[in-house]
Amino acid sequence: MTPLPIDAALPALCSALLERDEVVLQAPPGAGKTTRVPLALLREAWLGGQSILMLQPRRVAARAAAERMAGELGEQVGETVGYRIRLDSRVGPRTRIEVVTEGILARRLQDDPALEGVGLVIFDEFHLRNLDSDLALALSLSGRELFRDEQPLKVLLMSATLEGERLSRLLDDAPVVTSEGRMFPVQTRWGQPYRPGEFIEPRVVRACLEALDEQGGSILVFLPGLAEIRRVHQQLAEALGDRPELLLCPLHGELELNAQRAAIEPAPVGKRKLVLATNIAETSLTIEGVRVVIDAGLERVPRFDPGTGMTRLDTQRISRASAEQRAGRAGRLEPGVCYRLWSQAQHEQLAAHSTAEVLQADLAGLALQLARWGVSPDQLRWLDQPPAAAFAQARELLLRLGALKADGGLSAHGRAMAVLPAHPRIGHLLLRGHALGLTAMACEVAALLGERDILRGAGADLHSRLAMLDAGARLPRQAQAAVQRVKRLARQYRGFLREHPARPVADPAHPRWLGCLLALAYPDRVACQRRAGGAEYRLANGRAALFGEVDALMKHPWLVVAELGSRQGQREERIYLACDLEAGLFDTVLAEQVTTLDALDWDEREGVLRAERQRRVGELVLAREPLPGLDASARGRALLGVVRRKGLELLPWTAELRQFQARVALLRGLDLQRDGHSPWPDLDDTALLDTLEQWLLPYLDNVSRLSHFGQLDLASILRNALPWPLPQQLEEMAPTHIEVPSGSSIRLDYGETPPVLAVRLQELFGLASTPRIAGGRQPLMLHLLSPARRPVQVTQDLASFWANTYAEVKKDLKGRYPKHYWPDDPLVAEPTARARPRGR
Repeated sequence: MTPLPIDAALPALCSALLERDEVVLQAPPGAGKTTRVPLALLREAWLGGQSILMLQPRRVAARAAAERMAGELGEQVGETVGYRIRLDSRVGPRTRIEVVTEGILARRLQDDPALEGVGLVIFDEFHLRNLDSDLALALSLSGRELFRDEQPLKVLLMSATLEGERLSRLLDDAPVVTSEGRMFPVQTRWGQPYRPGEFIEPRVVRACLEALDEQGGSILVFLPGLAEIRRVHQQLAEALGDRPELLLCPLHGELELNAQRAAIEPAPVGKRKLVLATNIAETSLTIEGVRVVIDAGLERVPRFDPGTGMTRLDTQRISRASAEQRAGRAGRLEPGVCYRLWSQAQHEQLAAHSTAEVLQADLAGLALQLARWGVSPDQLRWLDQPPAAAFAQARELLLRLGALKADGGLSAHGRAMAVLPAHPRIGHLLLRGHALGLTAMACEVAALLGERDILRGAGADLHSRLAMLDAGARLPRQAQAAVQRVKRLARQYRGFLREHPARPVADPAHPRWLGCLLALAYPDRVACQRRAGGAEYRLANGRAALFGEVDALMKHPWLVVAELGSRQGQREERIYLACDLEAGLFDTVLAEQVTTLDALDWDEREGVLRAERQRRVGELVLAREPLPGLDASARGRALLGVVRRKGLELLPWTAELRQFQARVALLRGLDLQRDGHSPWPDLDDTALLDTLEQWLLPYLDNVSRLSHFGQLDLASILRNALPWPLPQQLEEMAPTHIEVPSGSSIRLDYGETPPVLAVRLQELFGLASTPRIAGGRQPLMLHLLSPARRPVQVTQDLASFWANTYAEVKKDLKGRYPKHYWPDDPLVAEPTARARPRGR
């Protein structure tokens, strides 16, 4: 075998795994850990003839790693070394090293927590913090606890970044073995600062042309996604013209196997390659002959928003760690060059490491697997705990899809969903579609939704994508490859659906069933048109979405949206993939999505209450009929609902009532600081909205129009919220006015913290210290005013003001107000609300 940098670390790694069941291997990209480590460990005595599973986050890299290891053994893939990835597997009876990807390891653990016959699980490229890797590691560690009396499963985490110590702590202070790697010097060339909203393609193309003229060897270009790869490929092809010595090779996860191999393998003699890749080329994959890297510095990541229940693709700056790994690809075999298309100053502002996927992804699949395992997140070990809000959103979706029982346990339907290699939404679509006798269409729709849109940019109608599956050879070659992937995935799904349908529908080939199936997967994205023929729709989850341009689907009042989101420069949610829906299906196969609600609500146009029975799909009203009346409790709920929607400003607030609210808040806060509890109720706006039933509901008997809210005696209502004797104590402890030495009664402002006493300086002559309220616990903030009522000093320490500052202030005031009384000693002077005290 060709010597690799990792070889020097193998003895230490083998020794560590002999002594411990958990080890962390830290090695830079290009060290050879992905292909050399499993082969070296295969000969270890402690493995006892068992097999090795290696989790590789990316499909392209998994297949390439298996092929390279098999090649080093002089074998075909599927003999000693094999792989299992989505839509493809090559394993045989003698396979002892299996490279697996995506959720395959997690599902295998669910079926066999002990992983019988497996002695070692390797988590490759763990620094990528793939969600499936985090889940599989958590389940692996949990499974070992279940079988602690047996020979423990060994775990090896391999990482390319300097987080070895953090990984070690996760594994009970596991030893960290480090490979220094071998890196030739890489010269960095910085670009100009990126400007907001700038299209990156022209900058990338210029850098490519410059590098082709100035540098030798093959070039690896990092771009954020497939769309940018296609645009740069087209522009380069036009700019380069006929150059037979140059091979333009895209590299991304959607390519056919032969095209992927063409990008990875060395360029033929006398030729050089220019590889346009996503971040799949950042680590595991080694592209031979590269000595120049051009880095756009961007990546595309999915982000889940628990507030909307939607995942959108965001283009973001890479981390400094990713930038270093990308640059390292230029220095594996000889000195290289890295063109970073951003400035050095911007580089310093990058995050140190990429955010773990578990912190920003849709957790529905993870929640389903944890429910199948029978645990909650806090019962497992994670490098980063799944966020509570996203996990709660995931559980809510599973409950809506029927995967969970009322007690939170997994239902029979949920167990069937968990077995399927698909997102829970797609799993639900497959199972329900099969039960309806729509197996063929359900599998094809599920496969279409599981792959990148095969007709992106050609309208939003999913019917057109379904029709492509029958077009065959009439399609362009690139489209044919995409269609073949979809068909393979559809066949795989059909293999999981063997039971005979219980109640098949009539005419299963009718187009109406496409919308039905989509509604099963996306009940929250059923959409109703706001106005006939318009582009705007309201979704069942209460949000709005629209078509960015005229689309044939706009003739339909009801849709189901499969793909939507806002992209850079867009403010609204855009509809990218959808299907029309027959509303009549809510009376039959989609009846489970319909709820009936007796509601008392406002007619916004007339400002009056209306009682009606509504049939709803989420927030959408299917039908409504008038009701002669509702009981008092329903009426009260509707009125409080209006207040909660419109806010407390619907009520007749005055400045005096806001002061009342602040006075109570002050006394409550002082009590909580001292004792941790208080008899004073919480009357801030949030608390009032949360407790409308207690303090407002009893006073709404005569409210029947929106204007009636403004006629409520809110002052009495709020004062009645204070139990006796608090109203009397409020006037004593937090008075609205305070008498000053001049005899004036001055209003206090409780809108500030601490409360403010704004008073003319002359009225405080003779007062030695700052006035206090709340039984002496709260000193006031004094705004000392000039005779013209302009502030001359702000203080909470009047004694210090008299002693240290008054003399200077007096000089200024005496010059501006010579007719007024400015004594030398304010502590013995007579206070006055006039220019001078009487008799002077």
